[in-house]
Amino acid sequence: MLRHLAIKDFAVVRAAELEFGEGMTVISGETGAGKSLLVDALGFLSGLRADSGVVRHGAERAELSAEFSAPSGSPAQAWLADNELDDEGQCQLRRVIRADGGSRAWINGRSVTLSQLAELAGRLVEIHGQHEHQALLARNSQLDLLDAFARNDAERARVREAARAWSALLQEREQLSGQGDVSDRINYLEHQLAELQREDLSPAALEQLVASHRRQAHATGLIQACDAALGQLAGDDTPSLTRQLQQVRADLARQAEHEPRLRDVDGLLDGAAIQIEEALSLLGQVRDDLDGEPLQFDALERKLARVHDLARKHRVPLEGLQEQHDRLAAELDGLRGAGERLLKLNDEIGAARQQWRDAAGALSRTRQRAARALGDTTTALIAELGMGGGRFEIALEPQDGERPDPTGAERVEFLVSANAGQPPRALRKVASGGELARISLAIEVAALGLDAVPTMVFDEVDTGIGGAVAEIVGQKLRALGAQRQVLCVTHLPQVAAQGHAHYRVSKAPVEGMTQSAVEKLGAKQREEELARMLGGVEVSKEAHAAAKRLLANAV
Repeated sequence: MLRHLAIKDFAVVRAAELEFGEGMTVISGETGAGKSLLVDALGFLSGLRADSGVVRHGAERAELSAEFSAPSGSPAQAWLADNELDDEGQCQLRRVIRADGGSRAWINGRSVTLSQLAELAGRLVEIHGQHEHQALLARNSQLDLLDAFARNDAERARVREAARAWSALLQEREQLSGQGDVSDRINYLEHQLAELQREDLSPAALEQLVASHRRQAHATGLIQACDAALGQLAGDDTPSLTRQLQQVRADLARQAEHEPRLRDVDGLLDGAAIQIEEALSLLGQVRDDLDGEPLQFDALERKLARVHDLARKHRVPLEGLQEQHDRLAAELDGLRGAGERLLKLNDEIGAARQQWRDAAGALSRTRQRAARALGDTTTALIAELGMGGGRFEIALEPQDGERPDPTGAERVEFLVSANAGQPPRALRKVASGGELARISLAIEVAALGLDAVPTMVFDEVDTGIGGAVAEIVGQKLRALGAQRQVLCVTHLPQVAAQGHAHYRVSKAPVEGMTQSAVEKLGAKQREEELARMLGGVEVSKEAHAAAKRLLANAV
């Protein structure tokens, strides 16, 4: 929902700020005062192309900003999250249009493209009137509105899932079929795997191989180091370290009765003696292992060379050889079963196609019922809105059904005949802006605000009507305001009286330059504005009395 709109140096508006709430807000003013500029500002904030002509004369740039409330889980917040533009629930749009024709846009303070601005705005505001930016003219929006009216979420979900499954199978078949004759590839893979399978490529085995090769490569130095250590510890030429420790312990034991702490020293020396004995044992084992056959190193050298050659050949590190083996084996298994899989795929695709058609058929039936009901209700409302003889229809155009379309088996086109005897034409081809606005209003009212967009703007929806029809238009807008936020630019008091809030746009010369100003009206001011709209330049007592009645009768 639109909360705040700020305009600066835009056309004839020097500066204006408007606060909006729920329900229906009307905007009125004399002809030429700039009522529709507020709608234009929202249009530019929705991504419409703009030129330097919208910048107020004498200013360097026009600045527009809007703040919307977009609850968690709403389409707008989901879009913000998907595009990494979310900011703790904030939803702020800003655009600057320079006098040299340049333009920039921001969402939540971060620079964006106009297409991004338009995508987000399409989930926030919908403009109906004499403008290009009208969501109901887009066929995908028409389909969404019809589905919302039909309340067919379950049927649509089944169609989407069936289309996804069918599409996945078609893609798999296309990939398998695109491989062509795979016999050469199979022979190549078998040869590569045979080479890899001759060696133990497990990470543990490769680690052991490298360690053994390193040990054998340094065998001479290791033997010398072990012999020297054994000589020093075991005492080949001199008393062993163990014997020396025993002598020290014996000498200290004779004095321990005079100093009890010497017993602690004896305990530590005893532990050291045990550790030395264990070290001698392990050192002897290492020395014995190094006395292996001289040919063992040559065998390790050849094996390690073969493994390194395989790593270079497959362009992977040594530790990646096992993964490469598994990858080639998986590809080989897939190729060997490709022919059999293709035969199975044809059957699975046929079943998936039928599942989609069954789901799409059920969805189509909900749309057909909804199309008749929405068409009849909208036709009745069109007549109430001063277009007697007009007719609204919804055409469901079947598709070929030979592709997995997640939206179903048909396309939707809203058709309208504005006058009796005329054939219905596509809504997007209706020429009259006023008629289009009223038809859009009738559709939205008939759909009871089921459109997902929370804010609807109607610009000059009452063009070409008056009297009782104008009052009905106002009542329909107010009824729509109970479901969605409604903003309406109007010149008719019967429509303006139905608003929950009322803004007046006026213009006056300031320092020799015409400027527009916007003010929110209180109860007394609303009565005066309605009286002006009823009575023209000379506002009579009768006009004031009629204004009071209109406000009192607002429902």
